[in-house]
Amino acid sequence: MESHRTGAENGRLRADCGRCFGLCCVAPAFAASADFAVDKPAGQPCRNLRSDFACDIHADLRDRGFPGCTVFDCHGAGQRVAQETFGGRDWRAAPENAPLMFDVFAVMRPLHELLWYLTEALALRPPAALREELAEALAETDRLAGGSPQDLLALDVEAHRSTVNRLLSRTGDLARARGGPPGSDRRGAVLVGRDLRRVDLRGANLRGAVLIGADLRGVDLTRADLTGADLRGAAVGGADLTGALFLHQAQVDAARGDRRTRLPDRMTRPPHWSAMPLPPRPAGRRTSRR
Repeated sequence: MESHRTGAENGRLRADCGRCFGLCCVAPAFAASADFAVDKPAGQPCRNLRSDFACDIHADLRDRGFPGCTVFDCHGAGQRVAQETFGGRDWRAAPENAPLMFDVFAVMRPLHELLWYLTEALALRPPAALREELAEALAETDRLAGGSPQDLLALDVEAHRSTVNRLLSRTGDLARARGGPPGSDRRGAVLVGRDLRRVDLRGANLRGAVLIGADLRGVDLTRADLTGADLRGAAVGGADLTGALFLHQAQVDAARGDRRTRLPDRMTRPPHWSAMPLPPRPAGRRTSRR
């Protein structure tokens, strides 16, 4: 596993719905909310799931009240469960396997998320000793993900996640300190709806921060660690996300940007983003560190 590529470039860690059995449309529960138009119990197919496991309203999910579906990313867990763990036999053809398959998917998804983060961490080229630890964690996580259904269900996912997160946090801290002192520590901060346009977030620790509806327009997020940050509805028009750490496509899809928003080359600009640029910043505005 010496050739480490970013998660966006690694096909194994991208969802391939054509090789899955609509697991994300069946296994988890939905609650009627701003994210989902209806309630759906766990293990029950969504009413929009077709017989070929495709979504009947895929092109209109946002307009039909299902924006939560558009920002969900299994990081390739779905096709791995479908094709590897269960050998390509779907839950409709083998209904006796359905509960087991859905339970396994709930374990596989966080494992593949960790694989994505570990791959991203290695791409940051940390010092040799830490790089070796990350590579070992990547190999071990992949080994666990390749287990039998029984092995996967017996796994303490939270304990493994905790171990891996310590490595990821160390990697993020080192990356945040490159090119200057690390920024403010806002790990886990609840910043719902906050106006952050005048806050210097370069190199900030935003791991797990709740930024729902926050105003980040024009903010430079270079070297900011966005691991697990909730960007739903966050205004990122004109923001610079090119150098953000651990930013993934689902976070970008959940935010509200425009054509001035700067994204890493590996990211896709969401089609629902406004094409209109924001007004220019007020003259003489300065950003100060806090």
